Amino acid sequence: MNGTLKGKHFITLREWSNNEIDFLLDVAGDLKRKFYMDVPTPYLPLKTIFLMFFEQSTRTRNSMEAGIAQLGGHANYLDTSSMQISHGESAKDTGIILSSFGHGIACRNCFWEIGNKYLREMAAHSSRPIMNLQCDLYHPMQGVADLMTIKEKFTSTKGIKVSIIWAYATSHKKPISVPLTQALLFPRYQMDVTLAYPKGFELPDWAIDEAKENATRYGGSFRITHDIEEAFRDADVVIPKNWGSWSSKDPDVNIDDFKDWKCTEKLMSIASKDVKYMHALPADRGNEVEDSVIDGPHSIVYQEAENRLHTAKAVMMLTM
Repeated sequence: MNGTLKGKHFITLREWSNNEIDFLLDVAGDLKRKFYMDVPTPYLPLKTIFLMFFEQSTRTRNSMEAGIAQLGGHANYLDTSSMQISHGESAKDTGIILSSFGHGIACRNCFWEIGNKYLREMAAHSSRPIMNLQCDLYHPMQGVADLMTIKEKFTSTKGIKVSIIWAYATSHKKPISVPLTQALLFPRYQMDVTLAYPKGFELPDWAIDEAKENATRYGGSFRITHDIEEAFRDADVVIPKNWGSWSSKDPDVNIDDFKDWKCTEKLMSIASKDVKYMHALPADRGNEVEDSVIDGPHSIVYQEAENRLHTAKAVMMLTM
């Protein structure tokens, strides 16, 4: 990439070309091999990244903290409730100051119609790269880890049937950022993508339009169904995961009407013989998915979760 990624913001994969993403995944693969062989990778010696969290985190926080340590740097974990943000400090001021203290800023802010704008405001004033750890619209860290995992399991992504499926859950209301990121990214890699959900859980119209455009441009396909069995039938990869209803089209949608939108052994049996089950985690076991599926032979959720470490390291290494 001739050094063009150094200093580049990682707010959405829409702003990263396929060549740049492929290079990132090559770096992640090399880092993963070296991690397995206990080969030190101190590529960011004494560099500091600030990790700002407006919400809780397990995989994202720990992949970033462990990742920067393995690269020879240091992470400052920042609970935003204990920062001056809680007293009204602006994203501009925070971005200017923290970027003058270190070498990168990563932030999770999933508040609807606030999170991505907050990241953009910091990026406009930061002298260092801003990394999106999940916002109201995008989760690029999860997206590249998912893509890496699929590439590890299939000889080619061309023609793979991937179903992004809404699933019932009773845990916290989950953002649309994971399915939206997957819907935009996977068609760029010539996958045949199905988006399935009950009416009332639509993704934004602009995202659907862009997913279709990506399919046309890159040679994949994209379709929508409201039939969960249709989404599972002959699928090579299924990603059943809950997301909240943000749309004003159906504000009175009752989630309890869709308890049958659940990943079961019965539904897995109509998918491809070697179907892979994926989930960004944490899964709402018993609601989103049966234990026998997530703990079964088709599940690759732990490989997917582990790849969060290696892709996070690649993002930091290339941009910082």
